[in-house]
Amino acid sequence: MYTRLRHKRNHHGIRDNYRRQRTRAYTRDLDQIQDDLKPENAEKKKNQAIDTDLPGLGQHYCIECARHFISEAHYAEHLKSKLHKRRLKKLEDEPYTQEEADRAAGISKPDNGKKGGRVLKTQDAVMED
Repeated sequence: MYTRLRHKRNHHGIRDNYRRQRTRAYTRDLDQIQDDLKPENAEKKKNQAIDTDLPGLGQHYCIECARHFISEAHYAEHLKSKLHKRRLKKLEDEPYTQEEADRAAGISKPDNGKKGGRVLKTQDAVMED
């Protein structure tokens, strides 16, 4: 038999599950990873200094998935996994630019006319006393 108190407890439990999912560890977005894949940034990510807080002292890092691994064997196994291959397919597409997003939303650059200032086509009327 469901009582009023029992129903309240169920509802509270659902809300807590939502909070748990919402505040999970957030991974890097695809556009952030695209920036990491640029040659100057990729070299820094591959040759990181030893960090005792990271798994494997931060030495085994997958740039595409933004994940650290405990050992070289785990990293090599990850490279063969479906998750890594899916991420590679997603990263093949070029990221959208802000300009493309504005055009899709119907926002374009303002048309301010020709460069060089404003030109009056007609003279203003002069009032006589």
